[in-house]
This record gives sequence, structure tokens and C-alpha cells, in this order.
Amino acid sequence: MSTSTSSTAAQRASLLASYRQHGYYAPVRALSVAEAAEYRAHLERHEAATGGPLKNAYRQKSHLLFTWLAALVRDPRILDVVEPIVGPDILVWQTAFFIKEANDPSFVSWHQDSTYWGLSEPEVVTAWVAFSASTPQSGCVRVIPGTHKLDQVPHVETRSAGNLLTRGQEITVDIDESQAASMPLAPGELSLHHIRTFHNSEPNRSNDRRIGFAIRYIPTRIRQTEVDGDTATLVRGQDRFGNFELEERPETDLSAAAVAYHAKVTERRAKIYGKLP
Repeated sequence: MSTSTSSTAAQRASLLASYRQHGYYAPVRALSVAEAAEYRAHLERHEAATGGPLKNAYRQKSHLLFTWLAALVRDPRILDVVEPIVGPDILVWQTAFFIKEANDPSFVSWHQDSTYWGLSEPEVVTAWVAFSASTPQSGCVRVIPGTHKLDQVPHVETRSAGNLLTRGQEITVDIDESQAASMPLAPGELSLHHIRTFHNSEPNRSNDRRIGFAIRYIPTRIRQTEVDGDTATLVRGQDRFGNFELEERPETDLSAAAVAYHAKVTERRAKIYGKLP
């Protein structure tokens, strides 16, 4: 399963049909290899300037801090792929970096994204953009096809060391790993998966970093059902519902205003979700 963002309407219809049937789709070419390298360079220039890997506080809602990520979540090549799934009026509800260092034992346990999010319906799609190669060796995302058709299943919070999910949440029903499908991506490609699709990723056993940036897109009609005051970024169309406080776009990277606004938003969300996974 693969497509290009310059694909025809028929190819887009095929993508949507496959996504609806299987709960995922990959790969999709969104950025050129050179563009992906420049996004990686943006990240690594910041890390070099600060003396270490991107700090955890900046790995969530990163598009509120960095202008280049604010541009990425609005890239029409990504939105053109997402729109057939969520419709013409699109919000970014969340973004998150998933970074595994070279030869890193970190992993992501089998889970559903919908476990703690509190959103009113499961029409939520993650576009997972590869800034570096994401392969079976480096711990690419794996899915169990068709599980998006299930309801929410029970999870347990393991809080295991090395789990990239904050709570270490893990599905408690049996997983038939023989049914797992890997979603390898070259730099600049993305995968799509549904909020209910069972997915995980294994440790990075390669000699390069595995850098992925997950963008959670939702239609504007969706509501937060747990509390008032959630936020999202309008990236296409109009917001006729007003279910989320619309977020501010950073004018410069890590400006004082952007850092303060990001801190306010993430503190609020931490209180709502007990830290977003």
C-alpha cells in the first residue's frame, strides 16, 4: 500500500478505501528526501545549541514552539491526504516527537490512541512523518490490521522503563503478533493510522536515530468530553463549532511568547490527561 501526494483522485479514493478497511495506510510520500533532511537538521541544530536531545517538555505540541513544525502541520501535501478521511475543516489536536536514539532499547507497547484522549468520536487520524528512515531494524510502527473496527479495549498502565508512552499503557487482550503489519518509511514518507488501531514499535537496533513526528488530525465537529478548555490548531477550512480554543502560531522559533503559551497549553493538558502519552 503506497501513494504519492501528487496522486490522482482515483488513487486518493483507493487510499481512503484501504484506510477504512484496514485502519492504516503506508507509505505516502509527503516530503522530498532533501526536505526531510532539512527538518531533521532543524531539530538537530536546536539540540546541538542546547547540548542534548530535545527535552521531553518540548516533544509534545512542538508545532506551538517551532515555526518549521507550524509549517509542516499545514503542509498541503499532508492535508490533501488527510482531508478525504476527516473532511475539509481540519484541526491539529496534538503533535508529538517519537525519537529513538541509535541502538536505543526504548519501545512503544501495544495500545490504542483513544485510551485517554476523551474525544467525542473516533474519526481521528495520525499522520506519522519520518524525518529519518523508519525500518523494522530501527523500530518502525507496527499495526494489527482491522482492529480499528473494534471498540475501546481494556488497557493497563505499566509505566515500564523505556516505554515511550508516558503511562506505559498496554492492551490487556491477547495480541496475535503473527497478524502484525510493519509500516517502514523512508525519510519524507508518512503513515496514517486510525485512533483505534492497535499499534506498537520495537527498540531501535540500528546505528542511526529513528525520528518520527506524529500529527493528530481531527474534524472540527469533534468535542473534548472530559473537561472544558482543550486547545487545537485550525489548519484548513473553517471552525464552525468552536469546541476547542484555537491555538496561537509561533512567530519565531522558541520566542518568549511561544514558550509561555506552550507552557500554558501543556500544563492545562497535563492536568486533563495526567500527561498525554
